[in-house]
Amino acid sequence: MVSSEVKIAPSILSADFARLGEQVAEVTTAGAHYIHIDVMDGHFVPPITIGAPVVEAIRPWTNLPLDVHLMVERPEIQLEQFARAGADIITVHAEVCPDLHRMVESMKGLGVRAGVSINPATPLAVVDEILPALDLVLLMTVNPGFAGQAFIEEVLDKIARLRQILDERGLACELEVDGGITAQTAPRAVGAGARVLVAGSAIFNSRESVKEAMDRLMASLRGLTG
Repeated sequence: MVSSEVKIAPSILSADFARLGEQVAEVTTAGAHYIHIDVMDGHFVPPITIGAPVVEAIRPWTNLPLDVHLMVERPEIQLEQFARAGADIITVHAEVCPDLHRMVESMKGLGVRAGVSINPATPLAVVDEILPALDLVLLMTVNPGFAGQAFIEEVLDKIARLRQILDERGLACELEVDGGITAQTAPRAVGAGARVLVAGSAIFNSRESVKEAMDRLMASLRGLTG
C-alpha cells in the first residue's frame, strides 16, 4: 500500500477545445487534483498548442492548481506571463536549461511551484543536484509532443530509482509521470513510485463521460493508496 495520496492531473491536451472551460469544470467535479496544461512551441516538440491566454481563460473554471508543463525551447521568456495568467506549478525541461538552478530561482521568485521534466532517454543525473530545490519532478513516460502514445515500459525502473532517491533524502518533491497513463498502466506507475499521474486521452475521450473515465482510473488505484 502506498502511504501518500496519489493525485490525478487530467491533461487538457486531449480535451474538447470547443468547450474547454466546461471540461475543466467537469474534471474538477469528478475528483481531479491538478489541471495539467501542455504548452508546446513547435521547436522543442513539433506541435504548437496553447499559450498564457488560454491558461488565463480557464482559471475561473476551477479552484484546482494549474500545472503548466512548458515543452518549449526558451522557457525563461515565458515564465512571467504564465505566472500572471494563473499557473500554480510551472515545469520546464532539463534538456533546454543549461542553468537549472537559475531557472528554479526565477520560478520561485514569481510565486509558483517549480518543476523540472526529463524525457525518457535523459538520465536522472541531470536533476540530481537540483532535487532539494524542486517542488516536482516530471518523468516523461512517452517521448513528448503528441497525445495518445503508448507508455514506455523501460521508464518504470527510472521511476523506482527516483522514488528511492527522494525517500532516502527525505525530500517532499512530488514525482509526476506523463504519457500513456491508463487504468492499465497507472497502477504500475504508482507501484514504481509515481505520486502524480498526468492522463489525457484516458480521461477525455468519446467512449465515456469524464466522470466515468475518472472513476475508472481511480478505481484502478484502489488498494494502492491510503
